Amino acid sequence: MLRLLARSMAAGCRLLFKTVRSELIETCAGTSPYDGNRKQRFLYCIWHDNILGPTFCGRSVKMAALTSLHGDGAFVAMALECVGITPIRGSSSRGGAAALREMMDAARDMDITIATDGPRGPRREVKQGIVYLASQTGRPIVPVAIAATRAWHIPGRWTDLLVPKPFSKVWLIAGEPISIPGDLTRDELKSYRDEIQLAMDQWNRRVSELANGSGSQLAVSSRVTDESETTRRAA
Repeated sequence: MLRLLARSMAAGCRLLFKTVRSELIETCAGTSPYDGNRKQRFLYCIWHDNILGPTFCGRSVKMAALTSLHGDGAFVAMALECVGITPIRGSSSRGGAAALREMMDAARDMDITIATDGPRGPRREVKQGIVYLASQTGRPIVPVAIAATRAWHIPGRWTDLLVPKPFSKVWLIAGEPISIPGDLTRDELKSYRDEIQLAMDQWNRRVSELANGSGSQLAVSSRVTDESETTRRAA
């Protein structure tokens, strides 16, 4: 029953996003998760309330995503499988060590998306786990920001969920990749965590300005026309 519900939810989201106009802005060319010709792999950092945008605005290529071991994590994992994303189960409170090992293995030939403020919050606060993973794998972190011109905000236990309204426009920004050195001390991990936090805050503020019409275009952008086609144009 849970798998059937997950498939139904994934199908419903696909139909919804077919009505949505979406535009991915790459501030650094070659960072789109929907580009199957890239040679470099990344860790994509998103907020928990924005998980629908990157999942359904395009078809990710060789992508894994961290989901929790809590009850709702199983549902999310099944939904991700429906859209070709490999779920990795675990969190800081349950299954963290096993999930870390699995992510390090997956990072060899896959991108990994982490909702860094999940699964319990605090809302929109970067945790050190993604920084540690980047330092161990050598994969740069790409901060991702999402906003919609019109959307529902469905409340949850500790954060809400952004659901674009039909025929709205969704903006996605893939910020400049941030490289993390290896063998960091605890204090150095915190310093880079603060850098990621600052980048996430800045790009989310910028994408919100684009969505409400008060922001200017950036240097490079890619328009996602549907799940299978992405074309690039100069901003």
